[in-house]
Amino acid sequence: MLRIAIPNKGTLSGPAAEMLREAGYRQRADSRDLVCRDDANDVEFFYLRPRDIAVYVGSGDLDLGITGRDLLVDAGSPAEEALDLDFGGATFRFAARAEAVSSVEQIAGQRIATAYPGVVERHLADRGIKAEVIRLDGAVENAVRLGVADVVADVVSTGATLRQAGLTIIGEPILRSSAVLIRRLDAPANAQADQLLRRLQGVLVARRYVMLAYNVPTELLVRATALTPGIDSPTVSSLHREGWVAVQAMVLRDEVHRIMDELYDLGARAILVTDIHACRL
Repeated sequence: MLRIAIPNKGTLSGPAAEMLREAGYRQRADSRDLVCRDDANDVEFFYLRPRDIAVYVGSGDLDLGITGRDLLVDAGSPAEEALDLDFGGATFRFAARAEAVSSVEQIAGQRIATAYPGVVERHLADRGIKAEVIRLDGAVENAVRLGVADVVADVVSTGATLRQAGLTIIGEPILRSSAVLIRRLDAPANAQADQLLRRLQGVLVARRYVMLAYNVPTELLVRATALTPGIDSPTVSSLHREGWVAVQAMVLRDEVHRIMDELYDLGARAILVTDIHACRL
């Protein structure tokens, strides 16, 4: 039975469970449950602290896990990213008082407060910068004001919280994180794991694309299909109406309205959009 770790709470928990449901897997009905068996798919899900998931997967106690890229890096566990799941985005940045530190190079020799010491230490090591990293489990934005540190490294969204603490963002992002499916570095081939990976890839495609169908005069087909090339190629069928064809193609959800407008201006009609609930490419 395939054993998979899922975040038991936090911002990744709900979206991870929903994505697995979309992929055809059973999930717990009660948020207090710590284990959920899906006998139909021969899978067992374990609901764990997000910070612990990379450790369990890296040790080989669990086969796969869903966690944040930041937590994977921070754990330093022998696990690797198998698939970016495209939710739970976060950006890590340095921040300090502008008059004290204004560039990444000036961080050398400073005290850096963070809840993610592994992420920061790896970033500094990659750039040959030596500094003291101080782990804090709570909010770190007040660490400079309290004299605990000279610099903080934390998740930044708008930067408003840092500005309220009198801090300014320094340099480029330390790490851009999102939810990822992870596995052990030396994990042997596993048919069930490969199936889960394909299913999740199918969910990602279904979320990003829609199916676009339309009718167009035959003489405009080449120009129309240039707008809707599809994944491999559009499907073209003859219509009972002479001189017209029906076309179906997958297009990016974010671009569908622009494409519909251009098709209509070109001369296409009966332009319809439908959601894709599942797919295998």
